[in-house]
Amino acid sequence: MPASRPRLLPWPGANGQPCYLVTDGGANSRLSKLADEMEEVQLSTGSDLLKHARELLRTRHVSARELRFLSHRLAEALHDALRVAESRRMRIPTVDAGPEDPAGPR
Repeated sequence: MPASRPRLLPWPGANGQPCYLVTDGGANSRLSKLADEMEEVQLSTGSDLLKHARELLRTRHVSARELRFLSHRLAEALHDALRVAESRRMRIPTVDAGPEDPAGPR
């Protein structure tokens, strides 16, 4: 059985570089399932952080330190969400463009 296409993992390599997984088990491999779980945690954490940010920003008295901390956490969450989106985009099967049907789509 041939190896699947490389999957971008939701965590970085040792030096912060992108980390990829290639496995014969595809989506059923242990590491693929762990990556799926990690993606869900990252997206859930980002959603929770966004709720907190909205609540904090409704408050009139927010210190610069609080806003700076919030900005860092939001940037981290956005980075994680973009990595998840890129990983999922890479796993969407592509349809080979064949000759067009002169009758058009049906």
